Amino acid sequence: MTSSAPPPDPDKHPAAPFGDQQISARERSELDELRHRVSALETAGPSEAARHHWLRSTGSVLLILFASLLALLAVVAVWANSIVRDTDRYVATVGPLASNPDVQKAVTNRVTTAVLAQIDVEGLVKQLELAASQKGAPPKAAQLLGDLDGPITSGLKSLVSGTVQRVVSSSAFDTVWVNANRAAHTAVDKALTGDAGGAVSAKNGQVAIDVGPIVAKVKDKLVSAGLKPAARIPAVHTQFVVFESKDIGKIKWYLRVLEIIGNWLPVIAVLVAAAGVYLAVNRRRALVAAALGVFAAMLLLGIALAVARSVYLDHLPVGASEAAAGAVFDALVRFLRAGVRAVGALALVTALGAYLTGPSRAAVLIRTGCRRSIGALRDVALSAGLPLGAVGRFVHRYKRWIGGVILAVAAIVLFTWSYPTTAVVVWTVVIVLVAFAIREFLDTGPAPTPAA
Repeated sequence: MTSSAPPPDPDKHPAAPFGDQQISARERSELDELRHRVSALETAGPSEAARHHWLRSTGSVLLILFASLLALLAVVAVWANSIVRDTDRYVATVGPLASNPDVQKAVTNRVTTAVLAQIDVEGLVKQLELAASQKGAPPKAAQLLGDLDGPITSGLKSLVSGTVQRVVSSSAFDTVWVNANRAAHTAVDKALTGDAGGAVSAKNGQVAIDVGPIVAKVKDKLVSAGLKPAARIPAVHTQFVVFESKDIGKIKWYLRVLEIIGNWLPVIAVLVAAAGVYLAVNRRRALVAAALGVFAAMLLLGIALAVARSVYLDHLPVGASEAAAGAVFDALVRFLRAGVRAVGALALVTALGAYLTGPSRAAVLIRTGCRRSIGALRDVALSAGLPLGAVGRFVHRYKRWIGGVILAVAAIVLFTWSYPTTAVVVWTVVIVLVAFAIREFLDTGPAPTPAA
């Protein structure tokens, strides 16, 4: 006889869940719940995921655009802050103007006019004629002296103008100019914030520097040359206009605001850009976009400076020297332009670096070519007996950390450099590339495992 085996207990021996009759009630309930969730995900999941990605992408784009705008304002803020607070930077800005030919010519004309106004050359010539007639000079001599009225007047004016030009073109003028601007730097803050007084003033829409000390030196030179009436020239305070604009009140307010936030705006711009990259779905592409956005902002700022220069020169007052005004404008924004170029170069380098780390065909070919070239050089060095055992294994193990340290050091150098220029950015990039090449050269791969 054969005995039939008892039926299997479904709770102790669950069958494979391929049929509802072979599973327990509890497992059937769990399976139904899973089916319900899968169905919900299949119906509503794609739209919710798309909506989530759309929100992240929109937020990332807005943050990157805002960071680009902040980068533009940060460059202007750092420049304005340096002009107001950094005496050495201010002197380095206006110092080269002392040797600029156009500025020298404008100062010469201004000082010559001030000196001639005090000497009264026409009055001196008339006194000479009167003295000659009173002392009984021959009629022909008196008539000849009267005929020479014009040449004598022109000669005296040429003497004054030539003396002023020699003083202005000498090294003494450079010293006077630099020392006066250094001593007057505290008044620059007053001028830019609307409080006049001192060697720098801001009145009637003008920022002007008192060149009275130049008049005093010209006075001594004229007395030494034999023009005794020049000794009666009093202390003259004449102004050389550095900048003039009807909207200087607004400019002063904007510069004051930028001065206050100048130290924090670059940090805020970097943090906003980092938030935009972190929020993006594709962070590498977002980094490229953020870098290109900053580059576009620097390009826009450079164009704005060119337009502002043309507008400023077109609205000069009658009689002002356009060449001197252009030289002054270029000097005042020289370091601003240098900052624009430096930040633009850094943005391009960042965009290129982010692109080369991507999966594009060109990026892969470049990375592979560099890696193989360095690897071939390493193999030659190893075959020649260069010992890289422990060092190579250490570099291979901590390769990512070493790369992070290299980039962190480069970032610290650029952020702590007082006023980085394009050359500083380029050399920093070159050093970073060399450091990465050395890291790749020292990477000999993982340590060999012992045979089983």
